[in-house]
Amino acid sequence: MRAEVESYCHSCLRCIQRKTLPTRTAPMSHLQSQGPMDLVCIDFLCLEPDASGQGNILIVTDHFTRNAQAFSTKDQRAPTVAKVLMEKFFVHYGLPRRIHSDQGRDFESRLVGQLLELLGIQKTRTTPYHPQGDAQPERFNRTLLNMLGTLTNVEKQSWSRHIATLVHAYNSTESDATGYSPYRLMFGREARLPVDLAFGLSLDQTSVAAHRNYVDRLRKNLASAFEQARLTSGNREQRNKRNYDLKVRIQDLQPGDRVLLKNLGAAARHKLADRWSSQVYIVCKQLPGLPVYQIRPDGKAGPIKNWHRNHLLPLREAVRMPVGDEPPLPNPPVPCLPPVTRSQQTRVVEESERDSEEESFCLDWIRSPEP
Repeated sequence: MRAEVESYCHSCLRCIQRKTLPTRTAPMSHLQSQGPMDLVCIDFLCLEPDASGQGNILIVTDHFTRNAQAFSTKDQRAPTVAKVLMEKFFVHYGLPRRIHSDQGRDFESRLVGQLLELLGIQKTRTTPYHPQGDAQPERFNRTLLNMLGTLTNVEKQSWSRHIATLVHAYNSTESDATGYSPYRLMFGREARLPVDLAFGLSLDQTSVAAHRNYVDRLRKNLASAFEQARLTSGNREQRNKRNYDLKVRIQDLQPGDRVLLKNLGAAARHKLADRWSSQVYIVCKQLPGLPVYQIRPDGKAGPIKNWHRNHLLPLREAVRMPVGDEPPLPNPPVPCLPPVTRSQQTRVVEESERDSEEESFCLDWIRSPEP
């Protein structure tokens, strides 16, 4: 009798939707980069608008060196993203091989896609509601918020004026992840700071007789620094992976398995909301080398979507579908609070295609060569 009762409860879809707690079912994986500008990660940070109307910060981080740049903007529209990347980053640092971001409509817009395609830059993205897939900008967001939070109340009213100096201080500080400052890994030398001038310090007393000697010495120093940074960063990643994987209960999915999708977004913030959605999905396949699965709705037409394994709950074959279940009542509106990061909000961004005049700014002078 006990076994029958347990089987009956475990096969109840309503019980599964509400009572099954999410668990870690996929081990930690890391993005890989081979050197500076091999992989650049971008993200938006939202703040209270300052006196000049700036309310957003576009974060651009180099994955290998941890070198970060932050550009204040008034909006998060696609033309703004393209203009900042082209005029404030690419012209100073060159073109990266890959750019990685979340699935924000500004980053996934046609304008940004065309710009990156013209420049020969590969574009990748995270799965929905999985900020761990873009961890470096998310971590730098917290660091930058802590630094901005130390400003006085008067300085906070014009916080956008202090971003450049704060970011420079971050880039000039040794990173625990690599053992070097981001500035040194990016440029091959330490930044010369006001404190060096105040105390009469010189970072390098060696004279260079010729440019070739300087290039040879710089190449050797960078090669040594890159190797040490890879070793230090790799050890740190392995330690984090071991700690994370201790609580992982690996359960792979196979094509044809039925799954539920984790209830995310505004509806999940209600205390009475189900933890898992009522729509059943079918697993199509797993992306090679990633804990990401393609799923489609079961029993009806719908798009194929990519979701991380931690957001999927496998169903048993004997699960009883509810009969005569009334549709859920509409949720009351949720008050919009000032967001902190993109991973904590669902933003509505205007379609970039509506602003054709602004979109063409960076494409007018970048044209493919005539055949």
